[in-house]
Amino acid sequence: MAKKAPAMTPRERFRAALERKPLTGRVPTFELVFFLTMEVFGKVHPNHRNYGQWDQMEERERELHRRDIAGLYVDIAERFDWSAIYMVSFGGSTAEVLRIVDLIRERTGDRYFILVPGDPTTGIPSGKNMENFCAMLADEPQRIKDAQAQKLARCMEAAEAYRKHGGIDGFAMCSDYCLNHGPFLSPAQFGEFVAPVLAEACAAYRSMGFYSIKHTDGNIMPILDQLVQARPDALHSIDPQAGVDIAEVKRLHGNRVCLVGNVNCGLMDTGTDAEVAASARYALKHGMPGGGYIFSTSNCVYTGMRLARYELIQEIWKKEGNYPG
Repeated sequence: MAKKAPAMTPRERFRAALERKPLTGRVPTFELVFFLTMEVFGKVHPNHRNYGQWDQMEERERELHRRDIAGLYVDIAERFDWSAIYMVSFGGSTAEVLRIVDLIRERTGDRYFILVPGDPTTGIPSGKNMENFCAMLADEPQRIKDAQAQKLARCMEAAEAYRKHGGIDGFAMCSDYCLNHGPFLSPAQFGEFVAPVLAEACAAYRSMGFYSIKHTDGNIMPILDQLVQARPDALHSIDPQAGVDIAEVKRLHGNRVCLVGNVNCGLMDTGTDAEVAASARYALKHGMPGGGYIFSTSNCVYTGMRLARYELIQEIWKKEGNYPG
């Protein structure tokens, strides 16, 4: 009698989804950030802004903080059955990120897929910088390209350090390109300034053995083809508040890129339980067929979201987010 194949780990299931391979059992899930840690665990969410005196600490104190941060990331993943952990940058220090990743691996081994930040592309400028950016776009476009080239070089330097060290599976690329009505740059401008850098970064990460998940909120439809052509392994967040329909994105490109998200965060704040449940079911119904889907909200579990609403979509995922077999 043939032996039954061992169950896949959450990390293996996450990788299979990114590779659009067929799965049995529950569809993977995770969130970019889960900010409700005080409500669930009685702890403030780890953020480098909370550690402004880091350089003044003795190493013993820093190590205690690292262990606390790593433990909280693992607690979140275990509590909500995630397959991946996104380790946000810690004061911009690759070395500190790796120290905390090592502690996560020390506790969990290869159980979880671990992501870190790594996006060299230009997103929507802040209100403070928007006027200068637009003037530069018109008068000094090469400066924008040069700045991205410099950022790309820094991302590749960090990626090489991650590759040599080990423990990292991929990158979350979190520059936002779109508003609810469409991309901040025209499709032609996006094709000139952003898409080539995005494609170069995704190709470089792939050559190093990493995966890439490209996040952007807003209405991506006018630049969807360009995003897919850049060849990230996945697109997040498939934003329904901007009118992005996961069924249509799946129809157009589900054979080329994994989709992550689509549960309407706006409804999780202002809608009824029934509307939230319907959004979760819609995402599962249209994201899951054929594989290549990871269940999540259309942004993250942010400060102010009701925990009960996240628990509601989790219950639907557990009951209805299952492949046969």
